[in-house]
Amino acid sequence: MIGRVRGWRRGWQERTKLQRIDLYTRVTLCSLPWVFLLSWGLLPLGATLDHGPVAMALGAAFFAVNAVQCVLSNRNVAPAFAHYRGAEPFPPRRLRLPAALLVVLTGLLVALAAVGGIDDPGLSLLVLDLPLAFTVPYVLLVPVRTYLLHCAAFGVVVLGLLAAVGAPGGLLFGAAVSLLVVVLLVLVSTRPSAWSLTVMWQAEEARDMQARLAVAEERLRFGRDMHDVLGRNLAVIALKSELAVELAQRGNAAAVDQMVEVQRIARASQQEVRDVVRGYREADLPTELLGAKGVLEAAGITCTVEGADGPAGIGAPPAVQAALGWVVREAATNVLRHGDPRVCVIRLTTTAGAVVLEVENDGAGPGAGQGDGSGVAGGGSGAAGSGGSGLAGLRERLAALGGSLEAGPAGDGLFRVTATVPLTAPGGRPSPGTLSTEDR
Repeated sequence: MIGRVRGWRRGWQERTKLQRIDLYTRVTLCSLPWVFLLSWGLLPLGATLDHGPVAMALGAAFFAVNAVQCVLSNRNVAPAFAHYRGAEPFPPRRLRLPAALLVVLTGLLVALAAVGGIDDPGLSLLVLDLPLAFTVPYVLLVPVRTYLLHCAAFGVVVLGLLAAVGAPGGLLFGAAVSLLVVVLLVLVSTRPSAWSLTVMWQAEEARDMQARLAVAEERLRFGRDMHDVLGRNLAVIALKSELAVELAQRGNAAAVDQMVEVQRIARASQQEVRDVVRGYREADLPTELLGAKGVLEAAGITCTVEGADGPAGIGAPPAVQAALGWVVREAATNVLRHGDPRVCVIRLTTTAGAVVLEVENDGAGPGAGQGDGSGVAGGGSGAAGSGGSGLAGLRERLAALGGSLEAGPAGDGLFRVTATVPLTAPGGRPSPGTLSTEDR
């Protein structure tokens, strides 16, 4: 639990930091048009005061329209970022008014040049500020090549209009340089920022997805453990209850003993469920072998356990014993559920650096329901058509230790489950279904 809280806190801190970076980037890009408007867009207009009322009116109109353009640019930055990230498409109608204002600004600039209402250096500065507010969001909406082509076409139009009203060659050259500077400035300041934010948000989304997958995996593990814990006990409870009913109908006092045993198993199941919920439960091979033998014999099935006291049993590593304990539990559960076996043999051996567990019963005859080996120990909880998860769960547990599981008919009416687990678990990992000390 402590580990999960720490992980959640780290994720929250990383997300907060990313949100701050995102906000800083957006504020910077939104401030850029205003900085240009109040510097290179405003200072040159002071010269219009010395060139008569027409120049003053044109200069004031240019500043006012440019301010409106900056407001629209700020409003379009957020949806432009969303479009660049692929979150949602940018509505084309939002560009209609900014494009119209850009045309108006160009006309006002050309009119200022035509009436001589501003000096040549000041006019070059106004050209520098002319497309800035429009291009900040626009550069995020189209590919770089398209952006450069459109800016080049716009530059040709502006220079052509200035030349048509008699602008000298030096002014045209200065205007061309200004347009080139502002186009490249917007490109290198906006696109890399948007790309960096996109990568960071994608990484954050990947972390969120990883967390959701971890939760889903934990839910599957918990469901599998609940199935393994309750499956056999419920089968035994049902069997003993039926036996107690038959004994009670015959007036046999042994019915009371059977119900006492049902009560004991039910209480034990409650404790096991609590242990699963707390995350501390682990299967124990010797305990599971004794439990399987007792349960099967109580059901009238002759059960023999071989090799439990040898190296393959008590000598195996704890992780291997735990994994094999789950196999014994699941196999015993399904011997009770499927078919009508009379004999069951549980065999533990060591071969080639691995422990081999075999659970064999004679309930694989015609009509026994043990099918083609799609289940475990008699059809398993994953028997064909049953939709269970016993076989898949066991294979996942054994695969985590480098082991394998085979189940199917063995001839002569026998059904055999064979689990093989190396004595050395890969990477020293704990057996599945356990929690680390930090998580506890």
